[in-house]
Amino acid sequence: MNNINSELYSIGLIPVIKIENPDDAIPLAKALIDGGLPAAEITFRTSCAAEAIKKITEAYPEMLVGAGTVLTTEQVDAAIAAGSKFLVSPGLNPKVTSYCLSKGVPMLPGCSNPSDIEAALELGLTTVKFFPAEAAGGLPMLKAMAAPYGQLTFMPTGGINANNLLDYLKFNKIIACGGSFMVKDELIKEKKWDEITALTKNAVKTMLGLEFVHMGINSADEAECTKGAKLFETMFGLANRETSKSIFAGDAFEFMKGKGPGTHGHIAIRTNFVDRAMAYFKRMGFEFDESTVTYDEKTGKPKFVYFKDEVCGFAIHLVQK
Repeated sequence: MNNINSELYSIGLIPVIKIENPDDAIPLAKALIDGGLPAAEITFRTSCAAEAIKKITEAYPEMLVGAGTVLTTEQVDAAIAAGSKFLVSPGLNPKVTSYCLSKGVPMLPGCSNPSDIEAALELGLTTVKFFPAEAAGGLPMLKAMAAPYGQLTFMPTGGINANNLLDYLKFNKIIACGGSFMVKDELIKEKKWDEITALTKNAVKTMLGLEFVHMGINSADEAECTKGAKLFETMFGLANRETSKSIFAGDAFEFMKGKGPGTHGHIAIRTNFVDRAMAYFKRMGFEFDESTVTYDEKTGKPKFVYFKDEVCGFAIHLVQK
């Protein structure tokens, strides 16, 4: 996976934005960053697209900014000059796509049928945009269409919303989804940056699906562990289930048979995507104990990892749903 694809994947959801006033570019970018999505596809549907891209890339160089609705070679030049790190088009124009690739910038042309895909493969592409996703048949169409084409990956855009986002992202040939549901035109025009931040946070929450699994409680020895688990069974009716290292009382409490991770114990948080959650928390400044990462044998992706630091004496780990 190339660097841009890796960035797209780690972010997962790329806001697709039409900016009509270049003065909105920087506050909009900040709203997205504050919401947990440091990325944007600025569409060339307005005359100020290149200016908006330039403003954002200069103010927030760490942000992954691309240009969308790129239809001509002139727009390719303008987008690259403004600082775009990737380009996207609604359809596959061989001339424009080849020109973009000759500049060394990734291009994701829109594909909605096998003929489009084969034209993209002929140009040497490994990732394309599936557009218009829902109107073209949605996830069932994409799965059927993707099956014959090996390692080709997709960024679906068009009709993606909070209700179907997770379904798309769980398909292993999707690197990210493009969506505008958190950056609707009217919200930008009315400068409702706080609302955009809130919608973005909800979108990230939907994507990552972070939720509490259980609390691990350290014990001095197996006898103390057994005593604590039995006490919870007596007090709260939480049936005990023994493992080699612990005894669970119900699903929420794990009594360790000795000193487990953390000063007092550990807290398990599950997520839809351990790798995307790790990237999200790293962007927030948190660190992980990389020595604790375990990987899924089938996908090769992380399925378990501990944060580096404890919280109030508890180690915290992420686990794949």
